[in-house]
Amino acid sequence: MIDYIKGNLEELTAAEAVLDNNGIGYRILISLQTYEGLNGKKEAKIYIHHYLREDEELYYGFATKDERELFRLLIGVSGIGANTARMMLSSLSADEIRNAILAEDINKIKSIKGIGLKTAQRLILELKDKVVKGGGSENVALFSPAENSAAVEEATTALVMLGFTKANVNKAVAAVLKEHPNATLEEIIKLGLKRL
Repeated sequence: MIDYIKGNLEELTAAEAVLDNNGIGYRILISLQTYEGLNGKKEAKIYIHHYLREDEELYYGFATKDERELFRLLIGVSGIGANTARMMLSSLSADEIRNAILAEDINKIKSIKGIGLKTAQRLILELKDKVVKGGGSENVALFSPAENSAAVEEATTALVMLGFTKANVNKAVAAVLKEHPNATLEEIIKLGLKRL
C-alpha cells in the first residue's frame, strides 16, 4: 500500500496534481484544500488514498494525513463516493466538516453540491461518534484555536490518566471549548471534570 509520494510537482490544477518521483509521473486527484497547500511549491509530499475498482485505478492525494483520514471516514458512509468526499473537502475545510458533524448542522452539510438531506442526516448519524473520538483528526483538539491546542492536549492526557475513557474525555473537552474557547489548561481540566 502506498502511504505517500514525494517528488517534484510537475503540474498542478485545482483538481489534480502530477508528481514526478524518479522519472515516474503520478497523476493524483486532489481537493481545493490540498491545492492551496501545494500551490507555489516545486517539491511536494502527498499522502495517498489508493482507489482500486475493476475498471479503474485512481490516486486521491492530500496535503496532510488529517485530510486523508477525514476523506476515508467520509467514503465509509453509504451514499458518499470518493468524488463526493473530494467535493466536500473542496467546499469546506476539514475542521468545518468536523464541526458541522459535531454540531449536527445539516444545512451546512447540505450546502455542498451533491449532498441531499438524507445523505447529510446519514453522514451525521454515522460519523458523529467517530469524529468525537478523534477519527479523521491527527490532533485531540477538535476545534480549539492554535494558541491553546497544547493546553487541550495536556488536559486530555491528564483526564485520560485519571481513568476516564478517551471518547468521554474528548466529548467533555469539546463541550468545554465550545463554551469557553480560550480556556486555560487548569480551566479545561476543572470544567472537564465537572462534565465527566
